Amino acid sequence: MSAPTSTVTDAVNAALATVNDPEIRRPITELGMVRSVVVGADGLVRVELLLTVAGCPLKDKLRGDITEAVTRVSGVSGVEIEFGVMSPEQRKALQEQLRGGSAGAEPVIPFAQPGSRTRVYAVASGKGGVGKSSVTVNLAAALAARGLSVGVIDADIYGHSVPRMLGAQGKPTRVEEMIMPPQAHGVKVISIGMFTAGNAAVVWRGPMLHRALQQFLADVYWGELDVLLLDLPPGTGDVAISLAQLLPNAEILVVTTPQAAAAEVAERAGAIALQTHQRLVGVVENMSWLELPTGERMEIFGSGGGATVAESLTRTVGAAVPLLGQIPLDTRVRETGDAGTPIVLADPTAAAAKALVGVADRLAVRRESLLGKPLGLRPAGR
Repeated sequence: MSAPTSTVTDAVNAALATVNDPEIRRPITELGMVRSVVVGADGLVRVELLLTVAGCPLKDKLRGDITEAVTRVSGVSGVEIEFGVMSPEQRKALQEQLRGGSAGAEPVIPFAQPGSRTRVYAVASGKGGVGKSSVTVNLAAALAARGLSVGVIDADIYGHSVPRMLGAQGKPTRVEEMIMPPQAHGVKVISIGMFTAGNAAVVWRGPMLHRALQQFLADVYWGELDVLLLDLPPGTGDVAISLAQLLPNAEILVVTTPQAAAAEVAERAGAIALQTHQRLVGVVENMSWLELPTGERMEIFGSGGGATVAESLTRTVGAAVPLLGQIPLDTRVRETGDAGTPIVLADPTAAAAKALVGVADRLAVRRESLLGKPLGLRPAGR
């Protein structure tokens, strides 16, 4: 005897509630995407699903997830899915639901709000070529592998490279005034390269750079992030200044190489924290040495640059700026980055991967503020 249709329908709806939208990471039932569910007498389930936009790039992913979840329900003989598209009114309602306010309201930067629990790290360097982007994507992948919700903004507008190094092939999806960022290896990522044709150069000046960064922070739907990493352009130019204005709570992570010339420039990049009143979280020394087959270390770019920068910045800002790690020079860092799978995932046993994971572990430790929290203290009796 087959189960009553109403019982099967309830079970199917419960199964659909376990399916998350791949971009928003919330149940499709909660987002109003399931328009109807019909269970036939023969156990065939017909689901009508509303996509946020026509031609959704993750349509096949949704089809597979729904089919897998529903076919596990007892009494279901098959699944047919019909895709539709949300109306403008439905998209506005979704935008309002996700942002928690009126759809027509001016977007705000969630990470700059007093109640934000997202740790924001701006990865900076004094000069190009020190591996800042490689460090950024590997830290992001390592933090995501720990189970944290991580986002990356490729704020190096002129030299954007993060999507390739993270293997982010998708394009952002627009829902009304919101932008849904692509994901790779569990990391949400946005870059100006996702909005340009081919490998076109970006020729912008200060105001346009500021607006682009503002849009990446306010118009992109990031959800509840534990960590947001920003890959800054080298030096102390327009983007660094805009970041200080838009995200004054961002902490600066300085990347350098052991070379004295690179270290001197890195000190200047870190010292901007004095003017912007941002915290320096630490220094990462990249390309510290090359390990030879004999086990010896060849210090191709010299030695001591990272420690020198950390000590100098500690004196400059009057607070401890630690050397968080030294990353060995390894061709696999470049190879895995070009292939779109950071070395911390592709070869976690490599010395460079272990060093990068060590830095990520130190960044993952959150120092909770006691501001506004009850301490559970009672006055001592007399």
